[in-house]
Amino acid sequence: MKRFNTTAVCIPSKHYMVDLTERVKEIKKMVDDGEYFTINRARQYGKTTTLNALKNYLTSAYDVISLDFQGMGYASFEDEQSFCKDFVQMILEKQQYGLFQIPTGITEQLKLFVSSAPEDRKMGDMMRLIRRWCRIAKKPVVLLIDEVDSATNNQVFLDFLAQLRDGYISRDTDEIPTFQSVILAGVTDIKHLRSKIRDADQHKVNSPWNIAADFDIDMSLSESGIKGMLDEYEADHHTGMNSTQIAKQIRDYTRGYPYLVSRICQLLDEKMVPARFSTLADAWTEYGVDETVKVILSENNSLFQSLTGKLVNYPELRKQLRDILLKGETYAWLPYDEEQQQLHMYGFIRNNHNTIAVANRIFEMLLYVHFIGENQKNNDIKQLASDTKPMFVEEDGWLNIPKIMEHFIKEHNRIHEGRTEKFLEEEGRERFITYVSGIINGTGTYSVEEQTRSQRRMDLVIHYLGQRYIVELKIWRGERYNADGEKQISDYLDYWGLATGYLLSFSFIRDKKPGVERVQFGDKILFEGIV
Repeated sequence: MKRFNTTAVCIPSKHYMVDLTERVKEIKKMVDDGEYFTINRARQYGKTTTLNALKNYLTSAYDVISLDFQGMGYASFEDEQSFCKDFVQMILEKQQYGLFQIPTGITEQLKLFVSSAPEDRKMGDMMRLIRRWCRIAKKPVVLLIDEVDSATNNQVFLDFLAQLRDGYISRDTDEIPTFQSVILAGVTDIKHLRSKIRDADQHKVNSPWNIAADFDIDMSLSESGIKGMLDEYEADHHTGMNSTQIAKQIRDYTRGYPYLVSRICQLLDEKMVPARFSTLADAWTEYGVDETVKVILSENNSLFQSLTGKLVNYPELRKQLRDILLKGETYAWLPYDEEQQQLHMYGFIRNNHNTIAVANRIFEMLLYVHFIGENQKNNDIKQLASDTKPMFVEEDGWLNIPKIMEHFIKEHNRIHEGRTEKFLEEEGRERFITYVSGIINGTGTYSVEEQTRSQRRMDLVIHYLGQRYIVELKIWRGERYNADGEKQISDYLDYWGLATGYLLSFSFIRDKKPGVERVQFGDKILFEGIV
């Protein structure tokens, strides 16, 4: 029986996985065109799985030399002679396992090269042997190298890139045979490798990999692709899940980040029964996905450690992300900003219409918890919420949101009776999210809808024991603007299929009476609170 996999390469015969056929077809077009390129994506973003699928797809038309630089230790990059010997040995070893064919005469010459004296093992000689191979091979030769990050901080790898670049140019100008295509895969792109290798006072442009084509193929997992994977699982397990609905929900949480997609599915299949659900049929539901995301957010995995660690290294970008999530600020996407590009390279942020955005909702939820938890200024309101948590939960397990709003308003106004407009605008919404987090901690989660997050308005979505509660947090700008808010949340409730919503307004008007009132708006019931 197949299973979901979150470590190393996914194998179609062993693992449930998204069909990569269309993706590898797109990549093959680049190979057919003779492009040299780099596939740079974050850790656990499916690079190795894609490369494995690509290798298998290309073998009918090409001889594919598929190597992994993790198989070369630090000593392999100490000097040119060591690198050349170990590189050729890897190729010969792959041939021994029948993974590709090398013309007989070339095989013997490569073996002689390995056994020759160190001073005779030169990069140029190695590349001349490879060009001979490419000239007499029955099929064009493609070089595919995974984990090029292993070559970080050494000049030998730069020299190797320069040789590949020279072969690429000679192929097109002098028609000298060489690789049909070269594909390098890793997290760190070649520009960053180069900037690490060169001394600070040396020029950092004219990289030896400046012949590389742009790789713009989307490697995230699509909603339809996730559905196909779930349909295959359903055919084996007969859970009765609505695969269309579940695929959409998983995609909404993850934006197709392969590890997160697979981890949700893996936990649903292997861990949520009997820990949280009696059967797989109970687990593979919208509530089951919400509960699984809660479990993932509590994990201390290397992906989350990397994200929070990067924030420590980049304090200015950390401040920007905090402002984006908690204050609704916008910051421009700067393609040459080193901090932005580092977080983008590691898969943590994305370009959203030329502004910075967190890569997916799970990362956002993690950052909300991180930012809320570290703010010592709000410990008072957080402790109050934790101490009074039982009073906000009904006997049927539902949250009493109006009561939460009433008590927040009362306690907030008591603690900050002399509040200023600036304080309310900058701190008010964060304090309410902090208050809510103290109540639902351990049982529920929360997120903020990206499309509503602004300096004037944001929609807080609380997930609690299978129920969703939509609370619009806004700055009071008068009755007309409040009516607009009522219409906005009514439309949003339609989207979620809900009949009841909540508005919490932070008012700067002195004579505005604080409290919560029930309002009928069309077919919706709204509870409107004023701070």
